[in-house]
Amino acid sequence: MLDRITSMRVFVRATSAGSLSAAARHLGMSPAMATKHVDALEAHLGVKLFHRSTRRLTLTEAGNRYLEACQRILLDVDETEAGIASQRVEATGLLRLNVPLVFGIHYIAPLLFEFSRRHPAVKVELGLSDSQVDLIDGGWDMAVRIGRLADSSLQARKLGDVPLVLCAAPAYLDARGVPRRVADLAQHNCLTYSLSTTTSAHEWVFGRNGDIRAKVDGGLLANNGEALLAAAVRGQGLLYGPQFIAADAVRRGELVVLELDHPALVIDGIYILYPPDRRPPAKVRVMIDYLVEAFSGAQPWAL
Repeated sequence: MLDRITSMRVFVRATSAGSLSAAARHLGMSPAMATKHVDALEAHLGVKLFHRSTRRLTLTEAGNRYLEACQRILLDVDETEAGIASQRVEATGLLRLNVPLVFGIHYIAPLLFEFSRRHPAVKVELGLSDSQVDLIDGGWDMAVRIGRLADSSLQARKLGDVPLVLCAAPAYLDARGVPRRVADLAQHNCLTYSLSTTTSAHEWVFGRNGDIRAKVDGGLLANNGEALLAAAVRGQGLLYGPQFIAADAVRRGELVVLELDHPALVIDGIYILYPPDRRPPAKVRVMIDYLVEAFSGAQPWAL
C-alpha cells in the first residue's frame, strides 16, 4: 500500500511542474512510481484528478478541490515535523522529571532555577515520589533513581555514589547507650525504611561488600526518609539511611554519626534514567548534562 502523504506530494508537485516525470525527478523517484502514486489517489477517491495528454496535465474540477486540501494538509504536516525535529536540536517543551521525594526536595529542586535560566524554553514538571514509577507508562521523560538498577531497557547515567550512615540523636544515645558493634543493634530501637531494596524492616546490611547482616527491630517503619529523620532527631531511635538524608542534621549537631566494627554500606549509586533513544530530545540531553555537571564535584551531602 502506497503512502498517502507521499502520493499527495507527488500530486501537488505534478500540478506545479506540469508533468508526472518532472514531479518524479524532483522527488527522487521513477516516473512509473509517480504515476502509481497518482493512480492510487484516484482509485482511493473514486474520481479523476487530471485530464492527461501526451503534452500536459490539466486538473479536473475534483482535482482543483483536492489540490487545495492537499496543500493545506502538507503544510500542516511539514510544520508539525519541523517543530518536532527542532526539539532534537533546540531545548524546548515540557520536560517531565520524576525523582525520589527527599533527594528531589533537597538536591534537585534547588538546581532548577539555574536550569530554567539557562534553558528558558523548557518547562519542568517535577514529580516527587519514592515509588518506582514506570517511565514509559507514566509518560516521564526521565527519572533519578537511587540504588542498584533493575535490568531494564532504559538508558542510565551515574551521578554519584550513596554512602549509608548510621546516626542517632544525642538524647537517644544518652538514654540507651552507644552501639559499638553491628551485633549491638539488636538491643536498639531501629527506624526502618519500607521501600529500601538494600535493607529491610528486620535486617540492616553493613560491610564494604554488603556481606554483614544485622537483625534489627524498632517502633517505626516508614516509606519516607524525612519521616524517619524527624523521628531520629527527636530521639526515637537509630537511623540507617543515605548520607544525603542525614547530612544537614549531622552538621547542625542534631544527629551523631556512629562507627561500628564494620563500615556502613555504600549503595551502588544515583542514576539518571531515560527511555532508549539514540537521539533523545534536546530537552532531555541538556537536563542530563546539567545534572552531571551539578554533581561532578564533591557531593553536597558528603560529611
